[in-house]
Amino acid sequence: MHRRSFLFAVSTLVISQMLVGCDAANKPRLNVQVLKGSIPGRILKEFHSQIEESLSQKVELKFSPVVQLRELFKGLQSFQEKTTAAKKSDRFNISLPFGNSQPSTTDLVTLGDFWLKKAIEEKLIQPISGEKLNNWSKLSPKWQELVTRNDGGLVDKQGQIWAAPYRWGSTVIIYRRDKLDKFDWELQDWNDLWREELKGRISLLNQPREVIGLTLKKLGKSYNTENLQEVPSLEKELQTLNKQIKFYNSVNYIEPLILGDTWLALGWSNDVTSILSRYPQLSIVVPSSGTALWADLWVQPAGEVEKDLSNKWIDFCWQEKIAKQIALLTKANSPIATDIKESDIPQGLQKLLLTNPQVFDRSEFLLPLSQSIAKQYDSLFNKMKSRA
Repeated sequence: MHRRSFLFAVSTLVISQMLVGCDAANKPRLNVQVLKGSIPGRILKEFHSQIEESLSQKVELKFSPVVQLRELFKGLQSFQEKTTAAKKSDRFNISLPFGNSQPSTTDLVTLGDFWLKKAIEEKLIQPISGEKLNNWSKLSPKWQELVTRNDGGLVDKQGQIWAAPYRWGSTVIIYRRDKLDKFDWELQDWNDLWREELKGRISLLNQPREVIGLTLKKLGKSYNTENLQEVPSLEKELQTLNKQIKFYNSVNYIEPLILGDTWLALGWSNDVTSILSRYPQLSIVVPSSGTALWADLWVQPAGEVEKDLSNKWIDFCWQEKIAKQIALLTKANSPIATDIKESDIPQGLQKLLLTNPQVFDRSEFLLPLSQSIAKQYDSLFNKMKSRA
């Protein structure tokens, strides 16, 4: 999934710092691979100050920014390959190209919820000790369930905690207000995409789960419906929707909207938050019947010794004051309840960052499906696009 790829070049803040003091060999260290722009620099400084005060000693923090979630996932794979190779070299006394030492330690990594199942399946990450997280109870059941999984990566209330969410966003409708204001109806929900006035003026993400999911939502069903054949009107609805669409694209869908080639686009919230202030003709709607959610998570690479400092960082991100800062400064939402007020947010972002509890309750994460069900979605999506 290529979420947020369009605006990586204009991420909120560049984070690349190592806060170092004397006597480095004896200091507690935290090494984190973080999605660029998802943690503001001032948050790191505040954590550094807070943790040194509580421990009464110097602490070394290294937060290395990575541009794409896909690259962070590949980094986990690469780390495990090097770790496996290092173990083999120790067993057979073989010298490896990266030297005699073990691969460099990474304590925490940002991972998108989309990648969580695969990371668990490939044994790239290890469970997190929930009992060591003081603020775990602040998360609502919806968040706890998202990251509680079995060894196959499927959501399982009897499973283990595999990740810690620290911010989230949603799939939204971005539209040209100047184009839609002339109509006698207001854009509010998925069913508006089927309006005759919008024919040939819409772009959708090139993602089966997103497109079929919004259609299921229109029909009162779940994004995670496991048997599409039990929804008899689904295929007809998709065929009608396809006639409305100008193109499908998961990367370059903002530019045509700005140029007026399209009037409405399906997109990810974090792709649009940074440009709304520059293009006042653009506005957003979070569909009232609920939408798809995404989340950025902290995960621990497999084989690493769990550090108390890692747990302190996760708990720090879940402090209400800090969670609020992360949300406002990165223009995302927080899994922790905060006292964000309307006056805290630019007017163009209020619909996005002021969470409507009813809409959130009706919204869903795109949970992993079995291979056979995923093929159903792919097949139906391809069939939909192939029909003019």
